[in-house]
Parts: sequence; C-alpha cells; structure tokens
Amino acid sequence: MNYNPPSDVIIYDTTLRDGEQTPGVTITTDEKITIAEKLDKLGVDVIELGFPAASPGEQETFKEVAQLGFTSQISGLARALKPDIDKAIDADADYIHTFIGTSPLHRDFKLKKSKEEIMDLAVNAVEYIKDHGITAEFSCEDATRTELDYLLDMYKAVEDAGVDKINVPDTVGVTIPIRMNELIGKIYENVGVPISVHCHNDFGLAVANTLAAIEAGAKQAQCTINGLGERAGNASLEEIVMALNKSYNIHTNINHKLLVNTSETVSRITGVKMPPNKAIVGENAFAHEAGIHVQGILENSETYEALQPEEVGHKRRIVLGKLTGANAVHAKLDEYNINLSDEQFDQLLAKIKSLGDAGKVITDIDFRSIAEAIQGKPTEERIKLLGISVMTGDNTLPTATVKLDLDGTVKYRAETGVGPVDAALKAIQSLVGEIVNITLEEYHIEAITGGTNALGEVFVIVVDEDGNKATGRATHEDIVRASIDAIISSINKLLMLRK
Repeated sequence: MNYNPPSDVIIYDTTLRDGEQTPGVTITTDEKITIAEKLDKLGVDVIELGFPAASPGEQETFKEVAQLGFTSQISGLARALKPDIDKAIDADADYIHTFIGTSPLHRDFKLKKSKEEIMDLAVNAVEYIKDHGITAEFSCEDATRTELDYLLDMYKAVEDAGVDKINVPDTVGVTIPIRMNELIGKIYENVGVPISVHCHNDFGLAVANTLAAIEAGAKQAQCTINGLGERAGNASLEEIVMALNKSYNIHTNINHKLLVNTSETVSRITGVKMPPNKAIVGENAFAHEAGIHVQGILENSETYEALQPEEVGHKRRIVLGKLTGANAVHAKLDEYNINLSDEQFDQLLAKIKSLGDAGKVITDIDFRSIAEAIQGKPTEERIKLLGISVMTGDNTLPTATVKLDLDGTVKYRAETGVGPVDAALKAIQSLVGEIVNITLEEYHIEAITGGTNALGEVFVIVVDEDGNKATGRATHEDIVRASIDAIISSINKLLMLRK
C-alpha cells in the first residue's frame, strides 16, 4: 500500500457542474451565483462553475461571477476541443479543466479514434490553454478503466505540454480503494505535477476511493456538496473534508462551521433532500435515542460522537421513543425548564415509551406538550377516566359511553351529540352532575405536528355554577381521548378550588 499523504489538500468543488447533472436538477443563473457565493465563503479552493460551451446562459453566469471578486478560482469544463476552450476563455474563466476519454470503451465506441489521435488532442488542448495564460487541468476520462501504460503516457505527455494538474476520474465508480491507491501510487511515481481525483459513487465507494487516492499522494479532491452528481453521485465534500481533518490530520481551507448551512442551501435550491442518516450534514447525524447512548453523550459526547456537532454547524438532538431512558427525559425537561414530581416523571416516561411502541415519532414539540399537560394535572384526582367507547359515522347518531371513577365509585353513562367529542362531554357532565355542574366555556384543538398520525393537543376552560373557572390541557394521538382527558383535568382542578 502506498502512503504519501500531503499535509494539505486542495478542494475542487463541482456541485455547479457535475452536481447539476443530477437527474431532475436544473439550476438557474441566480441560483448558481447564490451557491457559488456560499462555496466561496465555505473556503473552496476551486469552483467548477459549469460547462461554458453548453449554452449562452452558462457563459453569462461565468462573466457575472468573474465580477464578484471571489477568493476561489473559477473553473470551466471543456472537452479537448478548441471551440470548447474558446467558449471558456471568452466566459472569463481563470481555470480550465479539459478532458478526453482514454479507456478502450471510450476510444472505440464514443470517440472512434486511435491512442495517438487522442494524445494529440489532449496535448494540443493543454498547450492552447497555457498559451492564453490560464491554469490548465487535464483529465483522462474513464481513467480507472484505461490501460496503465497508456494512462501514464497520456499524463506524461500533458505534463510536458505544461499542464498545471492532472485529474484521475473514476468515471463510472467501478474501482475499489486498494486499486485506487495502487493506481495513484504509480502515477505519483511517474508524474511531477499535482494529482487530482474525481470519484463517482456507483458502488458507494466515492469517498473511500478519494481518501485512498490522497493516502497515495493525490493533492486535490474533486467533490460535490451533499455528494450530488450523475447517477449515484460524486464524492461528498463534507465527508471528505471532515475525514481528512479528524482521521488524517490533513488541512483544507474549508470553514467547517459552514458545512451544514451550505448543504441546506444546495438541498433547497436543487430540491434534492438529504437522507436523515447522511453523514456530517444529515438530520440524524448527531441524533441519539438509545438510553445507553444518551447517558454516555450527556456525560462525555466523545463516547458516541466522532466530532462535535457545532464544528460543522449542526446541533445535537436527543430523540425520544421506545428506547429512551430516564437520562434523556431529564435532559429534555431541563432544556424546557419543566419541573415534574417523581410520579409525573414516571407518567411522562411511560407515555413516551407507549407512543414509541405504537410507532410514533416524538418530536420536541410533542414532548413539551405532553410534559406540560402532565405538569398541569391536579395532584388530587377525584375523577378518573376508566374507559370510553364512541360510535360515529354516516347515518349513525354519534354516541359516547364513558366509564368514570367518582370518589371511588364506578359509574357509566352513554350520551349522544353532534359529534363524538360533544357526546363524550355530555356523558361526563351527566356523571359528575351530582358533584359539580360544569359548562364548557372554551375548547381549542390543534395538531402539534404535521401528518395524519400527529399528536393532538386540546385546551379547555370550564366554569362551575359559582363562576369558578379552571383550565385543562391534554395531548393524545386520539383527539377524542385528548378532549376527555383535558375536560376531566379541568374538573378535578375545579373540585380542588371548591374545598
């Protein structure tokens, strides 16, 4: 294995060229400028802004960006053809990345040219770019499927022509890390200009192959934000940069704290949403649910995190569900400054696990609503709900049967109403009438989060015959149950007031 890693790596971002080739993605001129500004602030060394020969709009984008005074160099892609290169020059690109296919498949089926003809085109392209005083980078397209001897001859030929960098693309993502390391090692031994790599993710190895190339001496990584690109995408910039920083102690000019912000901007503009488990920038990249993990994180984050979320502009999340432990719940309560008794805490933990077992994702908003509802329950409950059943539907009179414990006596009542909540309220009013006469003064219902399985939060105000008022709040996935819990909570508060 070859191990000649550089002390620092150049980051060449191709989000706006290869990333735009992601199926279904089209980026307008204004959007390209917005992303380019983000990339410049991020600290990208070279921004491949596009393919100037593709359209007049691409050329105009280059000219507009050239006026912005970026620190990043602005690169344009061009085939090893004079007309393509002229378009890039006319567009004010200060860096041209030219390429030509070199593998047998490209020579025989796409280009239909001999090895010698292809080499001549490559050399002429590099010389033409350098004659105009512009930085030149050259790629042997499909390098990893090109015969090694011919590949080395090509790179040495463009080196003699004055190329500034050579790029080794794994164009269809077919190589594996050990082979990429071997290949870059051979090129490193034979070519004196900096080596760049451009890896695709068809086998999910783009980042691993890029790192293997850097270990062997590659000086530059071509990559994209969020790993965008054709087919399965390219090597992910954020993953490469953080792996270099944390695992290799290799420097880049990237401002790590802007990674998440840049990722979110690219995702929003392209419409390509990141999977939650996307490394570094995904929603779940620093999310923890399992009780043993949360306990470790709260004691020392290094127990279950390779880096601090703040380093990349992210936030840690404690996720609640059936695997949640007491430590996570205590941490959440502290975060929202909610104080619960031991009994209330046990109720809250049981509720969270129950919802998790039912497959419910408990958001922070859900948690806060449930905790505040439990916190607001009266300490003394003279009335307890033992059961409820409702019947409703087309051509059916809404009916609710309620079973309550009233001061230790179990009572039932069935009532009808305009809907199941109205019917249940009437049944409760009838059952508690011998203790207290109540009227529902206000009733508010709200879905806490989106989706058909969202928790519903109900807030009520009830008033008794003496004008005393009490509020009740409850949260439940069943809105009828939430309504009944809120009403019973408010009645129990009224009964405590009447003592």
